Amino acid sequence: MPAPQGYSRTQILLHWAIAALLVPQFLFDDGISGAFRTLMKEGSATTTTGAWVHIVPGVAIFVLVLWRLALRLTRGAPEAPGEPSLQRTAGIVVHWLLYALLLIMPVTGMMAWFGAIGAAGEVHEILQNLLLVLIGLHVAAALWHQFGLKDNLLNRMRQPEA
Repeated sequence: MPAPQGYSRTQILLHWAIAALLVPQFLFDDGISGAFRTLMKEGSATTTTGAWVHIVPGVAIFVLVLWRLALRLTRGAPEAPGEPSLQRTAGIVVHWLLYALLLIMPVTGMMAWFGAIGAAGEVHEILQNLLLVLIGLHVAAALWHQFGLKDNLLNRMRQPEA
């Protein structure tokens, strides 16, 4: 199947919905962190509003990423922009690592919370840091393409393919 020239409206909406759900996951993780410490220390914890504010968007991210991956695998995605090939390869690798982490993180989070598995919580925290690095690389590369290379790359995530 030939690669489409742009992303579909649904792919764009999923991209930005996932991004919007990720922001509070990083900014407001105190509620779940405190509740998880209680769970590990006392063997049980009340699922507070702060915990739910982390759990519900985490599950939503998981579902939306699955949907986005299904669309990518069935509809395709535009080709990665041009040269040099090392940058192109790095972009492809970062995108697939982002997908992987956005699936693995909710799983480790659910294992930690619902299964009271401390090791899963530790993995979840480590992956959080890696995810932040990858998101930073993704944003920096998009801005570099838009303002450094001036190849109008950001329009692919703003305007659906006609």
